[in-house]
Amino acid sequence: MRAALIDYGSGNIASAAKALSRAAAETSGHEIIVTADPDMVRKSERIILPGVGAFADCMRGLGAVPGMIEALNESVIRSGKPILGICVGMQLMATAGREFGVHLGLNWIEGEVVPLSPADPALKIPHMGWNEIDLVQNHPVFAGLDEDANAYFVHSFEMRPVTATHLLATTDYGGAVTAAIGRDNIVGTQFHPEKSQAVGLKILANFLNWTP
Repeated sequence: MRAALIDYGSGNIASAAKALSRAAAETSGHEIIVTADPDMVRKSERIILPGVGAFADCMRGLGAVPGMIEALNESVIRSGKPILGICVGMQLMATAGREFGVHLGLNWIEGEVVPLSPADPALKIPHMGWNEIDLVQNHPVFAGLDEDANAYFVHSFEMRPVTATHLLATTDYGGAVTAAIGRDNIVGTQFHPEKSQAVGLKILANFLNWTP
């Protein structure tokens, strides 16, 4: 079994690969492949899409890899392979991002990526640090987490899905902020599982063992 970690020039690839490899070794036995090859994506059982930086830059970077968006659409939408989006990788699943203009996303989950606007003006942007994950719905990728599970966030924007059932978890940062989204074979986290120690490893292991 193979899981493809997409390398398109944006993302915490080294730490994500290390955390995924550890989770795989302890549970599923998946081979973790870091790749920019669309054919490798098609041949993999599941996919991880990371992302760090501005929405538009990440979308351009993904589009700059010949055939990658087509391979992702084929694998995720038509073939139903499980995919995990991390941080901006999750945000790219939205219809559009409103960061330095309006930029189209992959449109896998209807919604927009908008600036964080905490009710308390003293809260700093970007939101950076450990925050509790508040599950809105049960989902296999978050099974077995403690009620007070914390994860590591670094972001200035949040994804707001149109459909309420696509919101899986929130965190509190001057109000409820999207922490995880998903539908069908698609799941994404605003936080970084690869930086979230035991909680993150549990989530990655759950994803590698998840059959939508």
